[in-house]
Amino acid sequence: MTKFTWKRLAETPQSRCLIPLTSFAEPEGPKGAKTRTWVTIKDQPIAAWGGLWRDSDEWGAVYSGAMTDCNEAMRPLHHRMPVLLLPDEFDRWLHGSFDDVVAFQNRAFPDGLIEITPTQDLWVPKKLTATLEKATLI
Repeated sequence: MTKFTWKRLAETPQSRCLIPLTSFAEPEGPKGAKTRTWVTIKDQPIAAWGGLWRDSDEWGAVYSGAMTDCNEAMRPLHHRMPVLLLPDEFDRWLHGSFDDVVAFQNRAFPDGLIEITPTQDLWVPKKLTATLEKATLI
């Protein structure tokens, strides 16, 4: 949030948003055989990812989810993770100070609230992989 690209948006409460999610996925496994592993927040059928948005001349309203360093529960999957928010934190993300937003980004989301569910589903399905391999640039 402190990088120039994001700071102006993060300092302005009107530029903050909540990105609703039920879960998010991370790839796991060796290259070419990665599978989809789902991450959810315990006891939260719908959770929120802290986001920033703005109007773009080219695309209209655009948004981006804020990222942070992973907690220990996520470490086996990835070194980064979304800035996840609990319901009682939504208002502070949306209307709090810039320091509040930075504090959310700098904290470690509680490990005990993360549920990880590996699957055998390929990250990139073989049919799509074959299609991409055949694609040519024009």
